Amino acid sequence: MSFDFATPINRRQPRLSSDAAEDVIEWPSQKWHRYDEDVLPLWVADMDFRSPPEVIEALQARLEHGVYGYGLVPDSLRAALCEWSVRRYDWDIEAGWQHWLPGVVPALHLASLAFTEPGDGVMTVTPIYPPFLQVARRTGRELQQAALVPPESEEGQWTLDLDALEAAVTERTRLLLWCHPHNPTGRQWSHAELEGLAAFVERHDLVVVSDELHCDLLLDEGARHVPLAAAFPQLAARIVTLWAPSKTFNLAGLTAACAIISDARLRRRFVETAKGLMPDGNVLGLVAAEAAFRHGEAWRQALLDVLRGHRRALVERVARWPGVQLAAPQSTYLAWLDLRESHVGSADSPAAELLKQAGVALSDGADFGWPGFARLNFGTTAQQLELALERMDRVLGKASGKL
Repeated sequence: MSFDFATPINRRQPRLSSDAAEDVIEWPSQKWHRYDEDVLPLWVADMDFRSPPEVIEALQARLEHGVYGYGLVPDSLRAALCEWSVRRYDWDIEAGWQHWLPGVVPALHLASLAFTEPGDGVMTVTPIYPPFLQVARRTGRELQQAALVPPESEEGQWTLDLDALEAAVTERTRLLLWCHPHNPTGRQWSHAELEGLAAFVERHDLVVVSDELHCDLLLDEGARHVPLAAAFPQLAARIVTLWAPSKTFNLAGLTAACAIISDARLRRRFVETAKGLMPDGNVLGLVAAEAAFRHGEAWRQALLDVLRGHRRALVERVARWPGVQLAAPQSTYLAWLDLRESHVGSADSPAAELLKQAGVALSDGADFGWPGFARLNFGTTAQQLELALERMDRVLGKASGKL
């Protein structure tokens, strides 16, 4: 079966419910409607590809039913995720370990409320997906940060600094928010790094929330994701694993994610905290999730081929930009650009400067805790990616005269 990842899909224009002008219904997109029409958006982490056809067919069938009342998480979905876990990660989870909820970001906040008290420390590593940095403030806790180590060469990767974690931890630290694989650098953490992290978590008696949202988009051939909880079963009483089909199958707007918690006491605290704060499951999101896990593998493999090609094109282009560094991401469709020594590096926000000069919207590194950087989303058509890179060429290639 072939899938179309090349044809651009118009995400800007409204759809019509009838021929009457007054019946225009807009389907606004955060990604495409934040900026003017002359801007190419490569920022927020959703892709510009249609979801797997089996997902679309399952949604259409559910829509035909016509009743969208309160639903329950079906046993068949729980079974589908258990089967996915065994096939993909060799991790035998149980249906009863699952707690489905609207998204990973709400789960991060729930974990802070469930496992810490006001004034306790919530730790993470930077750069990091911005909501990780906002959880502590929003829940009345103290944010504690440890910086990753940037790559030492063009072929290098970002690495975990265990000494920085030790320097940041305090007697009030209770919770570690972890990202595996890592957003925004794209790191697939090594077993040695994770082993050091597991020892750190045990030594300081922490609960760890492992956001593994991007785990099914490993880009290196033959790479296999190992969940933190599967690699270190001794963490069972202190770990919450977060999964969702949203990034892998482009389903973010359907708001369906799952917390996997094997420890009954930990799971009970998490679930009790969610009551009254989280709505029941999105019936369409649950349908889409099951269809994706049961039938989306061929589409996922085709997507990975596309993303590998996009990564290759991006790495080749960045090599032409003086002062710009990129550690080739090992996972997902996000690239973390170091622009500090580039033509726009002296700006307060290189991302804002690229928006102004090139008409390309990237995510500002300052929001991830590292000013001078920007995150680029290459989960788009080859046509749009090339157009954006050509625009960036005209700005980032100025200093060298190469272009």
